Amino acid sequence: MTFTPEHIAGETVHARRGAISHAFRCGVNFVLIDPEAEASGPRLFSRNRFNLASVHDRDHGGPLKNGRGAEWVRDVLSAHGLTDPDLKLRLLTQPRLLGSGFNPVSFWMAEKAEQLVAVIAEVSTPFGDRHSYLCHLPDYAPITAESRISKPKSLHVSPFQEVKGSYEFRFNIRPDKIAIRILHRNGDEGVVATLTGPRARLTNTSIIKAALRGPLSAFRTLMLIHWQALRLKLKGARYRTRPTPPKTEVT
Repeated sequence: MTFTPEHIAGETVHARRGAISHAFRCGVNFVLIDPEAEASGPRLFSRNRFNLASVHDRDHGGPLKNGRGAEWVRDVLSAHGLTDPDLKLRLLTQPRLLGSGFNPVSFWMAEKAEQLVAVIAEVSTPFGDRHSYLCHLPDYAPITAESRISKPKSLHVSPFQEVKGSYEFRFNIRPDKIAIRILHRNGDEGVVATLTGPRARLTNTSIIKAALRGPLSAFRTLMLIHWQALRLKLKGARYRTRPTPPKTEVT
């Protein structure tokens, strides 16, 4: 059965934990697609070519701007013991709008018998680094809304947080809604980040609305990151220089 591309007009919230509190929220536009299918969906959406909204394989699955898309994901899952030939992949990401885009985090989701069994959280930074976190339960049991999956933090994301502690991932993927929560724990410090939004069919109308809300999406995202960093600095948060990124691609 062909998977119809979906639009998630959602909201993301970031809240800092610890001695210096800080939080912000903003609207985001994600798409959920079959990354191995031929291009489908409305006329204003494309795969691997310019359009009002587009998703490019080179942006995902491997190094920044040099990704291999779903092929990379299959290789990673196979290397970690998940080789089911009937496994279906989905990519949840912010599309490029008019060719412009920057994704702090995208999610590769692997489904077996219509049940979520693995997620690769693909984290990218304004410093040009990328690292991915493979999330799954023992024996690749189905991931439910109650599941808690922990991974050690490996990548420098914020200059105001140490590369220490761990992430706790929670995925609530329902037919009508997506809710993802990532908690960074480092003693009393850390950050809670959430993404929530309803699932709907991707249409030309929804693409136009997304473009009108954020025609310069990449610039807007980067400016928001720098603005929040300035606010944290003014609150007295300690700035940390970028350490050497991890040599491995996946934790």
